Amino acid sequence: MPKSEQKQIAHNRKARHNYEILETYEAGIMLAGTEVKSLRDGRANFKDSYAAVRNEEIWLYGMHISPYSHGNINNHNPERDRKLLMHRNEIRRLIGKTKETGFTLVPLQLYFKNGKVKVELALAKGKKQYDKRQALAKKEADRETRRLFKAHRVPV
Repeated sequence: MPKSEQKQIAHNRKARHNYEILETYEAGIMLAGTEVKSLRDGRANFKDSYAAVRNEEIWLYGMHISPYSHGNINNHNPERDRKLLMHRNEIRRLIGKTKETGFTLVPLQLYFKNGKVKVELALAKGKKQYDKRQALAKKEADRETRRLFKAHRVPV
């Protein structure tokens, strides 16, 4: 069987900087027709978006999907809350984990998989400011090391 085809729509760049990712989940998302058309144009923004449990369901808040350019008066609300589709046992597990202090649900990326829109959702813990600085310093040191090795033509 061929590998399922994935086409990335949007990526949450700040998530891995601001959070320590513990587990990831794949979830479907309930969308209106014009939202899907807008996503095919790549018009989504994850800035300040998060997921939370409401009435034993997982909801995505704060994700902006721009209105479809060729839509009519019935275009969708760009900032509306969107329900995520997951298996019941996964939802129960996430409910238990998010009740613990410090854990949150963060969307990492939005992509098409076999014609359906999927969200990669992460169970994450917020990083402290010094952790962020330490990660940036390590990244910069690695970049400098690679640059020096490349200048001296030594394979890494």
